[in-house]
Amino acid sequence: MAREDDELPRKRPRFDPLPLDGVSREDMDAYIAALEAEIARVKATIAARDSHRGAAEAFFRKP
Repeated sequence: MAREDDELPRKRPRFDPLPLDGVSREDMDAYIAALEAEIARVKATIAARDSHRGAAEAFFRKP
């Protein structure tokens, strides 16, 4: 019998934006830079996965 942990993967928590009240301009700029870096990292991971998927599909495609 399957355990609950073996069922569908749990959804990741939603992104919680930083409360901006009282945050300095410099801290907001740093926050934006960190978010942009994270976005770039995620896009690169997506591109790599798409590339791997395409290679696997090409490998297993019937001639």
